[in-house]
Amino acid sequence: MTEKLVKRLLSGNEALARGAWEAGVEVASGYPGTPSTEILEVFAKMPNVYAEWAPNEKVALDVAIGAAYAGKRALATMKHVGVNVAADSLFYAAFTGMEAGLVIITADDPSMHSSQNEQDNRNYAKFARIPCLDPADSQDAKDMMVAAFELSEQFDTPVLMRPTTRVCHTSSLVEAGPDRYQGAEPGKYPRNHAKYVMVPANARGRHPIVEERLKKLSEFAETTTLNRVEKRGTELGVITNGIAYQYAREVFPDASVLKLGMSYPLPPKMIKEFAAQVNKVIVLEELDPFIEEQVLLMGVELYKPEGWDGGSYPHFKSIFPLVGELDPKIVRTHAVSAGLMPENLGSKPDVASVPAARVELPVILPENLPNRPPVLCAGCPHRSTFFILNKLKRPINGDIGCYTLGVVPPLSAMDTCGCMGASTGVAHGAVMAGDKERHFAVIGDSTFLHTGMQALMNVVYNGSNVITIIMDNRITSMTGQQDNPGSGLTLQGKPSNEIDIEALVRAIGIKTVKRVEAYDVKAIETTLKEWLKIDEPAVLITDHACVLVPEERKQYLALDVIEEDCNGCTLCFRIGCPAIIKSDKLDEKTQRPLAVIDPLLCTGCEICSQVCPRDAILFRDDVLKLRMQ
Repeated sequence: MTEKLVKRLLSGNEALARGAWEAGVEVASGYPGTPSTEILEVFAKMPNVYAEWAPNEKVALDVAIGAAYAGKRALATMKHVGVNVAADSLFYAAFTGMEAGLVIITADDPSMHSSQNEQDNRNYAKFARIPCLDPADSQDAKDMMVAAFELSEQFDTPVLMRPTTRVCHTSSLVEAGPDRYQGAEPGKYPRNHAKYVMVPANARGRHPIVEERLKKLSEFAETTTLNRVEKRGTELGVITNGIAYQYAREVFPDASVLKLGMSYPLPPKMIKEFAAQVNKVIVLEELDPFIEEQVLLMGVELYKPEGWDGGSYPHFKSIFPLVGELDPKIVRTHAVSAGLMPENLGSKPDVASVPAARVELPVILPENLPNRPPVLCAGCPHRSTFFILNKLKRPINGDIGCYTLGVVPPLSAMDTCGCMGASTGVAHGAVMAGDKERHFAVIGDSTFLHTGMQALMNVVYNGSNVITIIMDNRITSMTGQQDNPGSGLTLQGKPSNEIDIEALVRAIGIKTVKRVEAYDVKAIETTLKEWLKIDEPAVLITDHACVLVPEERKQYLALDVIEEDCNGCTLCFRIGCPAIIKSDKLDEKTQRPLAVIDPLLCTGCEICSQVCPRDAILFRDDVLKLRMQ
């Protein structure tokens, strides 16, 4: 007997994981990246599932495709830029289809809360000719995951699920039942060469099938409950999707709404009928005019603000901004500017129809709050390397990870940063372009295993003298301490073979390789200065676990400053450690502030004590003993 549905408070990411479990997903693979990370972490703890962190997003998607080929429902998770890495696999899967449902989650990040761009991945759905679903809250996220797998199997297609940061990290009530889809046991692995072997002749045969599938998906979009019309007033109609639906309900409580849970392909008939029932119709969506462009191509006349000349793609969003995420204030401001509501009209949310998580209450914040720039954690093992790189004054090509924060003053030790795995390739390109300065490439262990290995192979193969520094903190830190092939544990906590990065680097062909303790400032400086004299590629591996790993946190021993020995030379300030602050006391001779160490932040890494020329920084216990003498 089926148990009664229960309501749970879930974040969007938790709801996506729950929906995948209810949909019967048995295999899930992904790569951590904000705002998607928690999906797989939550899913991995559910019963009767296999979940893994893959070295990168392409591998994750290939794993999910392989499982779906074998007849098991499968999931791949990643943030929006991860789809760029996985795109090759996405496009072949769009051509082949699968034996069981396949969903790819792309967690988009409008306003770039933790990303290097804010690309709108609905465009990938259009490009690959696959459906895209956009949840508006946690209930949508759970329900749409179930629907996505049904859609995938009905139309033999991968499905793109596109939550955004605001949906991923906002919590609301979700009706979740105990039932889990149980599919039929798969038969033998498919031996259908025409469908699954994408040599040119077979691929040419699949393309017309893909286009016919898209036509049928568009017809399906006209009747699916994923898309719905909410009839209210006839003065204004809002076509919207995703989190923008919540803002439409708050700012335009009396407007009729066409909520497009399936943002690609669109339902032309439904859209035209909706537009005919209202006096004015607008499109409210974040980022690209993805829906707006298609609606205009359907011949639907959208409301035009007075004085607007129509613009030109991709800048023809007539009312709402093309960049950044929306919120009710932004939507209301632009609606007033467009003449959709009086300036003095303060619309109130329809509390009965808006999820509790989206009802805004007035918040009074103090003015002139100080900026809080991102900074490497106190005790971060990367800090010593960046301190030395700053001293050496050579070009530094960086990568995506915690170490990207090496760009922040006072370290100021990074000159480029593009995407994961780019540092060594960019450095190599500069050298091959004739740049006479010696280039350093900085990359983390997880990122090196993600896409850095191939760039290092290219350095060896094509012969440049790039010095690559692999900062091995034995974890994927920036997304929240996820394991990777070099950490020795799987996502589900099973002991695993730990990749030996030094052996791997030597196997690639690098002859000059050295592993040093990450906190050893002198060893790092001496090594890099020596290598600047030799004209060949080299790899330095700085080795120390992330300071936030629980085992490391148990070993914290705070340092202290011997006040009478400090002369305010400022060297310790230059390592950029948040635990070291300027005292109100000034040195009598230099009139510079003395250093003070916050014992609540200090981890005892001793980088500051190594750079102090006066030996004025010791462990607190030692300083106390000196003061008692």
